[in-house]
Amino acid sequence: MRTPRRRFLGLMLAGTALAATPLRAAEGKIGVVATTGMIADAARQVGGDLVEVKGLMGPGVDPHSYRQTRTDIVALTRADLVLYHGLYLEAQMEELLLKLAKRGNVVAVGEAVPVEQRIGHADYADKFDPHVWMVPDLWAHVVRGVESALAETAPEHAETFAANAEAHLTEIDRLSTYASETLATVPEPARVLLTAHDAFGYFGRSFGYEVIGIQGISTESEAGLDRIKTLVDMLVERDIGAVFVESSVSDRNMRALVEGAAAQGHEVAIGGELFSDAMGQPGTYEGTYVGMIDHNVSTIAAALGGDVPARGMDGKLAAGS
Repeated sequence: MRTPRRRFLGLMLAGTALAATPLRAAEGKIGVVATTGMIADAARQVGGDLVEVKGLMGPGVDPHSYRQTRTDIVALTRADLVLYHGLYLEAQMEELLLKLAKRGNVVAVGEAVPVEQRIGHADYADKFDPHVWMVPDLWAHVVRGVESALAETAPEHAETFAANAEAHLTEIDRLSTYASETLATVPEPARVLLTAHDAFGYFGRSFGYEVIGIQGISTESEAGLDRIKTLVDMLVERDIGAVFVESSVSDRNMRALVEGAAAQGHEVAIGGELFSDAMGQPGTYEGTYVGMIDHNVSTIAAALGGDVPARGMDGKLAAGS
């Protein structure tokens, strides 16, 4: 028997399909809908002037818990191409996205990352850590996935997409070099990254940092009082002086850690706000993938005692980053 939610999705899909008109009608551009800001940015970089991209999740939005709106469903069914991350990142949208994939041009570009380079989920054999964008070298696979999806949608523009992708990948490669060199300036004992949820596993593996999340890979998991107490004791015992909040996750648990450490006479600073599952504001440098990672790398390295150029890789970061 179909649940009310499934029945609702079925009715919505049926209704919007009848009225759907491709977004390519707008100035002849290819209509692309992307779930996350990172994917939307990749689509704009690769598609250039040939695409009209709509991102569903803006700054500060948690993709793990995001549920599609009626407006989202209409946009998804009318798009020439739908790009989503996959790897169970959009957990609450997965049912809808899988249904759309059976009838339309829908691609999970996060799954372009080779299986052997993914981090497995501790509790589920068939699930992986979705946070591959934290490492530029891994994100390069996703950019290639976006290029492939666009080329299949509009093969007459394949050469343009390939050229745009190469230009963007060159920038991503430079970002990778900056990240490696800057993060390596942090003294080894200080390379401990404690954040709100376990979004930095790939980051830690790639750059040699111990990563600790209060919550698990998904923000849907909960952090109990025992977990908070254990982490407070660790902060005190290991003399860790900085922790980090995330733009898309409540800082409630992080504040509890800081207060708990203070109660034991140990001062812990908030090292800065990191972009974990969403980018910065549209129209800003931090609202691009390169700016997002530049901000994270520069913020982490500076807070943990590294040598960081003024305002990041190219001096583009907002003052105070």
